[in-house]
Amino acid sequence: MVPLQRLNPKVDAFMSGARQWRREYERLREIALACDLAEEFKWMHPCYTADGRNIVLIHGFKEYCALLFFKGALLPDPHGILVRQTENVQSGRQVRFQHVGEVEALEHVLAGYIHEAVRVERSGLKVEQRGDAAVPPEFQVRLEATPALKAAFGSLTPGRRRAYALYFSEPKLPATRESRIDRCLERIRDGKGLND
Repeated sequence: MVPLQRLNPKVDAFMSGARQWRREYERLREIALACDLAEEFKWMHPCYTADGRNIVLIHGFKEYCALLFFKGALLPDPHGILVRQTENVQSGRQVRFQHVGEVEALEHVLAGYIHEAVRVERSGLKVEQRGDAAVPPEFQVRLEATPALKAAFGSLTPGRRRAYALYFSEPKLPATRESRIDRCLERIRDGKGLND
């Protein structure tokens, strides 16, 4: 049983309001807290930290829920359970679940991975980040024509700039790229990422 003073009321509210994955979330929470992590609520999800640094995050999707390791790319994966969410994710890795039995079956393995993630974080290891993705010409023209937009885009984190560049570059048709750019200009000016 986790001492009540270690439970974050925002995470309590998240858990009680969960329509899907509630039992899985609760078990993942217990495992993270048993590893002596601090419980916080970040990005609208339960986040577990060590020494104020992010270690794991609990989140859910339509088909699965997951335990996200922020620096999962640096973890050894002897059980082959870490999944890269998309090809553009550089650092994070998920362990995915579709029912609570899967969480319970991996309880000791997950604890080991969490302890290793804390060790990696405390060691100061960093994931080597790829540079920004190439900005498509349609967006480059806009940046050069609008200094305020260029400044706003430049002030975004590298990950946010990369996400926008990839999103703008995906369509084959220039008109579709232009449309995507138009839809995102206000978000960029507001300092928001593509998915914020």
